[in-house]
Amino acid sequence: MRPAWEVREGGSTTSWFTVRLAFADGAEVEALAVVGDGGVCVEDVRARPALSLDDLAVLADWIEGPLTRDCGLGTAPDTEQGRAAGARRARPAGPLGPESRRRIAQTYRAAQAEGADPVLAVMGATGRGRREALRMIARARDAGLLTPRHVKR
Repeated sequence: MRPAWEVREGGSTTSWFTVRLAFADGAEVEALAVVGDGGVCVEDVRARPALSLDDLAVLADWIEGPLTRDCGLGTAPDTEQGRAAGARRARPAGPLGPESRRRIAQTYRAAQAEGADPVLAVMGATGRGRREALRMIARARDAGLLTPRHVKR
């Protein structure tokens, strides 16, 4: 975390910080966070691989406590009450086992029913790229949870 710039107006100060996170699995996140009287807001995020919406919420939780402490705004109450944010990863762990294959199949079928792209729905739910989402869908098909892609004659 490093300061990017600061604006002082009247009695209030708004600060922007560049926050970089690197994870053991190779995932990287760079964010531009704003700290002001209203708290902490994330303005811009770049991540490899891409983050899902749930992961973005976790990102905000991760950086809120350290930023508010560094800026002298006090501590974030949830962080001090033992929130387990330190145990979370930038993206969900890859699906494992029959339960996760069922979740992939449910997400796929729900997207089909809504007329949306089922592969994009699986990508959004898992935080994985297109190729990995296709692999997970194939595993769900192999487990008999989705209809075969091509009917054999």
